[in-house]
Amino acid sequence: MLTHLNLMLPALLLSALLLDALLGEPRRWHPLVGFGRLAAALEQRLNHAPGRIRTGALALLVLVLPWVVLALLLSHVLDGVALFVVQALGLWWALGWRSLGEHARAVAAPLAAGDLAMAREKVACLVSRDAAQLDARGVAAATTESVLENGADAVFASLFWFLLGGLPGVVLHRLVNTLDAMWGYRTPRYLRFGRAAARLDDLLNWVPARLVALTYALCGKCRTALRCWRQQAARWESPNAGPVMAAGAGALGVQLGGDAPYHGGWKTRPVLGEGAPPDADSILRALRLVRRGVLVWLLVVTLVALGLAEGLAL
Repeated sequence: MLTHLNLMLPALLLSALLLDALLGEPRRWHPLVGFGRLAAALEQRLNHAPGRIRTGALALLVLVLPWVVLALLLSHVLDGVALFVVQALGLWWALGWRSLGEHARAVAAPLAAGDLAMAREKVACLVSRDAAQLDARGVAAATTESVLENGADAVFASLFWFLLGGLPGVVLHRLVNTLDAMWGYRTPRYLRFGRAAARLDDLLNWVPARLVALTYALCGKCRTALRCWRQQAARWESPNAGPVMAAGAGALGVQLGGDAPYHGGWKTRPVLGEGAPPDADSILRALRLVRRGVLVWLLVVTLVALGLAEGLAL
């Protein structure tokens, strides 16, 4: 029985990844879309009272805890094919691999063709920068950074928490990550209300981010990636995005970061990576880096599962 369970884990990961590759995100009735609407309504209702840090933490618990408990109950009540299907669907809904590729290629194609206006329009769907002020290099940098960072959040971290905590683990991570994306801004409106979501998301992503940084290094220019990670990551504002993007930029041999325009004005940011300035090809190479990383994770999980199965069979 334990041998069977060990061998099911790679099959679950592969099934969810194949569902994402073939179908992408559900076009209708996506659970995260409904969750996001509920979170937005709750924030509008609660984000006015005093004690907004506590109120934001309470809102997080109200929104996340019931779904984690439901995932825990399903994991214990179901078995066999039913459990496999529910787990595969849950992981599929948490992944955003194909969607990330579609959005990134939608920027890379017009950028490569010299259509900066269209590239700006498409990159605005990926990042919160003032796309109208981005030149071709800025568009390429923003998209490449988005691929590296969202690859860590929407692909690798989901795989990590599924491996560590099964369906409840991936549900917890994905919902907290969604709330951080909605509430984790350092603006007067969200600074206090979204603090619990931002801090919990940082905690949940701490280990996955460093595993992703190592993965990027192993799948690209390893020495450069490790050096950039060591020397540059701590300068970045986010404790998790820093290692991911520094290692990713180094692995690609491009220079990312630097000053960037946002709707509130230009923001000074440190330089990440080293090498040539980013271009449309950098975006495609970042996508290939993520793909190679996913294959490495699948291979490692499969080898570990086979090793455990063989040990238990002896």
